[in-house]
Amino acid sequence: MRRSSNRLKLPSWFEGWLGLSIGTYVVLILLLIAADVWFVAAAWMDDPSKTQLLSSDVLLDSVKLTFLTCTISAILSVIIAVPIGYCLSRYRFWGRSVIDAILDIPVILPPLVIGLSLLILFNNFPPKQLGWDIGSIEDMIYSVTGRHVTNTELAVIVAQFTVAAAFAVRTMKATFDQIDPRSEKVAMTLGATRGRAFFDVVLPQSYKGVVASGTLAWARALGEFGPILVFAGTTQGKVDVLSTSVYLEINTGNIEGAVVISLLMIVLAMVTILTVRILTDKDSKVDKGGMSR
Repeated sequence: MRRSSNRLKLPSWFEGWLGLSIGTYVVLILLLIAADVWFVAAAWMDDPSKTQLLSSDVLLDSVKLTFLTCTISAILSVIIAVPIGYCLSRYRFWGRSVIDAILDIPVILPPLVIGLSLLILFNNFPPKQLGWDIGSIEDMIYSVTGRHVTNTELAVIVAQFTVAAAFAVRTMKATFDQIDPRSEKVAMTLGATRGRAFFDVVLPQSYKGVVASGTLAWARALGEFGPILVFAGTTQGKVDVLSTSVYLEINTGNIEGAVVISLLMIVLAMVTILTVRILTDKDSKVDKGGMSR
């Protein structure tokens, strides 16, 4: 007997709308990348010396500093995002909505405003009008560590972390929202504390979200520019990450060099995101397949 299909066939106009939406935006992104590649190729054919920036020591130092600061910022973001995301997902308390809104401020505000606020916080706070003779936060940090923050590598990390952590928090909250709280409640009924249930039951189930939040934070830190420009500066060869290198090359009129660095950032972002997604896809297939006995 012929079985009837239970699958709902989508109308042709709906399929066309879906395809047009996906195709339009994907094509736009591919055209942007293709334009950069063609621009660099044409410049290289016209004058190979214009695209020799990749072999420079300055760019190599910029790549190293970018990897270092992005990695540290991503790790710090995850460390902060896990407890915040869990708290917002599991607890209901007075002022929760206000805190939730405050956590979105780094996402909503223009990046330059974040950088300016960091600059004022570290160099003009506490205000002298309060009568506290303790200096600024920058002075206190220097008196303890002997290192400045503003216009240094630390400023790059602080600027990246301030923005990237907000994205990591949202990812972790969504992750914990999708985890059934009954499993940790069962663990607590068996004698486990809330903290023990979190580390033994909830956290192992959320590892994909942890990886995703860390990846998103790393990618966001890679593309961060405004706060770094204002708070860390753009001293070439000292405090110079890839995003600010693009800005410096444009300011000096080296458009070809700026496009080369832009393509390098695109490659780094794609390799990072695709690597993590391949690993998580493999884990998903293992989970779906189950464990044979």
